[in-house]
Amino acid sequence: MPTATADGAAVHYTTTGTGPPLVLVAGTGLPAAVNYGHLAPAFADRRTVVLPDYAGSGATTEPAGELTVEILAHQIAAVAEAAGDGPVDLVGYSLGAVVAAAVAATHTHLVRRLVLVAGWASSDDPRLQLLMDVWQGLERLDHELFNKFLQLNVFSPGFLSAIGHDGLTQLLAGAPPITEGMRRHMALDRTSDVRELLPKITAPTLVVGLTHDQVISIDHARTLREAIEGSRYAEIESGHGVVFERPDEFVRVIREFLFTDSAY
Repeated sequence: MPTATADGAAVHYTTTGTGPPLVLVAGTGLPAAVNYGHLAPAFADRRTVVLPDYAGSGATTEPAGELTVEILAHQIAAVAEAAGDGPVDLVGYSLGAVVAAAVAATHTHLVRRLVLVAGWASSDDPRLQLLMDVWQGLERLDHELFNKFLQLNVFSPGFLSAIGHDGLTQLLAGAPPITEGMRRHMALDRTSDVRELLPKITAPTLVVGLTHDQVISIDHARTLREAIEGSRYAEIESGHGVVFERPDEFVRVIREFLFTDSAY
């Protein structure tokens, strides 16, 4: 597995496909292969799909102390530089969208086009703070109960009802384990704030909101759209877990933005 170095940390990533790099930045606590592995083939005909694990996920080195958006952005920027000779297309989901926005704002030369899915500008929203309080408290108290509550939040009511009892049992059984890295990511979810960075983004940007998102309400996506000059906006009828709930729609929206009127 190739690595890039950022602030002394070894940042692990994988690649597949052919063409200019497309860097997919994962959400809270998820190794990139878990978040995006099933979607990589859908982009690999036009792009070299790059799946980086920033600190707190996968085998990437974790620094001592609290994680910050700045630390994770440096790691993703290092992978972007290592993966290609020019600017990359950058897609971020959930916490990954916050990190991707920071990369695009602070390393403008590295980003050709930017997609932010289910992201937020600031986590100071009282509802989001309350949700993170409950998540962290439940995770410490009862892992099984936390897992059930997490799935209730992450997926839309319609999706959970549609998969039936057997599907729900499989979903709960297949949930990734809670790691110390995931706990550190949840702590960062509570404190992240990129409001001052958003006006610095110069890459053509698509902001994607999720209509039935019970974790990051769609108002957060609309705030991102307003803060990034010239950005486009799309909505997908999905809960927060769009990469699993509506993967085909996720791919379609991103491919249309990246490949329509594309220079490559």
